[in-house]
Amino acid sequence: MRVLFLGFGYVADATARQLAGSASLAATTRDSSKAKALEAHGITPVRLGNGAGALEQAIGDCTHILVSAPPGEAGDPFAPLIGANTLENRWCGYLSTTGVYGDRQGGWAFEWDTPAPSQPRSVRRLEAETGWQARGARIFRLSGIYGPQSSALDALREGRARRIVKPGHVFSRIHVEDIASALVLAMKRPEAAGIFNLTDDLPSSQSAVVEEAARLLNIAPPPEEAFDPETMSAMLAGFYGECRRVSNARAKQVLGWRPRYPSFREGLAAISAGEKASTAPAP
Repeated sequence: MRVLFLGFGYVADATARQLAGSASLAATTRDSSKAKALEAHGITPVRLGNGAGALEQAIGDCTHILVSAPPGEAGDPFAPLIGANTLENRWCGYLSTTGVYGDRQGGWAFEWDTPAPSQPRSVRRLEAETGWQARGARIFRLSGIYGPQSSALDALREGRARRIVKPGHVFSRIHVEDIASALVLAMKRPEAAGIFNLTDDLPSSQSAVVEEAARLLNIAPPPEEAFDPETMSAMLAGFYGECRRVSNARAKQVLGWRPRYPSFREGLAAISAGEKASTAPAP
């Protein structure tokens, strides 16, 4: 496989690490320092901003494309740069969000459900994924992402964690390494098409996640707060304004995928163990 990442953030980095040694890798960037970092990890940087030639050549050279760059207010940043027929005979995957389902009021969200996004960023995601799917891309709708250096453990240590209580509110989430493993499986199964929800097995409250992180850190959790949108950012209020359970049954059935971390408990425990191992004194 020759994999091209259009955008190279947290999920793309985890996917690249799982593909290392079994595929040649390239990724787009506009930043010279990031280009050097990519090269240091064996990933060919594709510099944007120097005309369309570099991107066209990179697409021509690849067998697989993973699109992870989010749309802005002007729309998808890459779709206008790529010809309508460019993806023919290439595997393409687009990373979207389960936010496109909107508020299910605690009900389950399945891939065949009609999207009903209520937040502007989710509306833009739906518009972008619709465009990519029309070109033949597989769509991966991701739940709340966490992992090393981006979890409730970090939020607690940095004083950002809040234990907000909203009765009945649950949310689905997924460890970044489980996203990567599903994407790698999908790349190896070109016959697997359509939309896939990528999420763990246990939709749960955010307060439960914060409490478990505090237990692992052996500290007291932050005090409980009643849900009050007037005291929080618009993004946080939006998070608590939608309640849904997301099904991963199709990814399991079609891709043969199983999350290594079926709930936040296993995921946080693994992150904590990795942190302790990295800081342990050498023997």
